[in-house]
Amino acid sequence: MSSLYAVIMAGGVGSRFWPKSRERSPKQLLEILGEGTMIQQTIRRLESKVPPMNTFIVTNVLHQDQLARQLPFLPKENIIVEPVGRNTAPCIGLAALWINRVDPDGVMIVLPADHLIRNQERFLEVLMTATSVAESSRALVTIGIRPTHPETGFGYIQYDDSPQGNPYHGRDVYTVKTFAEKPNLETAERFLASGDFLWNSGMFMWKASVILEEIQRHLPDLHAHLMEVQPTIGTPAYRPALEQAYGKTKGISIDYGVMERAAKVYVLKGDFGWSDVGSWDEVARLSAADDQLNSTKGTVIMRDSRNVFVDASHRVVAAIGVDDIIIIETPNAVLVCRKGRSQDVKEIVDYLRRKQMNDQL
Repeated sequence: MSSLYAVIMAGGVGSRFWPKSRERSPKQLLEILGEGTMIQQTIRRLESKVPPMNTFIVTNVLHQDQLARQLPFLPKENIIVEPVGRNTAPCIGLAALWINRVDPDGVMIVLPADHLIRNQERFLEVLMTATSVAESSRALVTIGIRPTHPETGFGYIQYDDSPQGNPYHGRDVYTVKTFAEKPNLETAERFLASGDFLWNSGMFMWKASVILEEIQRHLPDLHAHLMEVQPTIGTPAYRPALEQAYGKTKGISIDYGVMERAAKVYVLKGDFGWSDVGSWDEVARLSAADDQLNSTKGTVIMRDSRNVFVDASHRVVAAIGVDDIIIIETPNAVLVCRKGRSQDVKEIVDYLRRKQMNDQL
C-alpha cells in the first residue's frame, strides 16, 4: 500500500470570525469549539493514520511561527510557506512538489485546517476508503457531505448512482457528474430535491504524481511555474525561485482549475458530523445551550433573554431583555449582531481595511 501524506491548507484569514480572528491569529489558530485550536484538532484527527513526518502545512509567513509553536511535533521543513496566497490550486500543487520528490506514489489527503468533525471513527472509515480508491484508480477522489438543507454558502457535487463503469460502486463510491458553484436559494432547493447532490467539503485524495499530471493537463502555466521551483527544493535557491514563480502565478481554485475539468473523479458520501464552521452563527448552532437556547462562554450575566450566544473572554458581559443575537467580546473590539447575519461580519473587516484601522485587523 502507498504511504499516506496529509496536506493541511492553513492560509486563510477567517474574516467572518472577527473580532476573535485577526490577520495574525486567524480562525484555524483559535480554539473555537472543543479542546485545542482548529488546526490542532485537524492534525489530531489524522494522527492514527498519518505520522508527523508525513504531515505538511501550507500557510503564509504571518502564521508560520504560530503554527510551529502550536504543532511542535512537526518537522520544521513540513511547514510550507507561500510567498503570497494564490487560492487552492497553487497551494496544493506546491505541496505535491514536496511529496512527489520523495514519493510520487504517495497518496495525499488534502484538508482545510478549520473544519469540525464530530464522528472521528466514521470519518476515518470514509477517508481510508477514499485513499484506497485514489491509490488503485489513479483518479481524483473527494468527499461530499449529505445536505440537510438548501445551503447557499457551499458548492455542490452532483453524482451518478449507476454502477455502470464504476468498479467501486459496491463500496459507496460514486462517479462525479458535475461540480456546481455556490447557488442561489431557488437552485439550492432544486439540488436538495433532486437527491443526487452533495455539499462540496473541500477534502481531496489523490497520488502526488496524479495531481501534478492533472495540473499539467488543465493548468499548464501553473505547472510550468511549479517545475521551475521543483529542482530548487531543499537548496538556498528555493525561496527566490518560489517567489519568482508565485509572482507569475494566477490565483485559481483546485475545484475550478482541475476538478471540474478532470475526466476521472469519484466522490464518497460523508456522514460524520461535518461542519465548515463558517460563521459565528454556525458556532452558536453547534454549541450546547440551556432551556432558553442561550449559550455562553466566559463570565456572562443573562436576564430575560432567549436564543443568545455570548463569547466573553476578558470582561463581564451582561445581556438583558434581548433575543436572537450574537455577542463576541475581545480586549479591543466587541461584535453584536442578530443571528442569521454573522456572514456579514466580513463587511466590517472590509470597512476596517478601507479605513486603515490596522489595530483592529
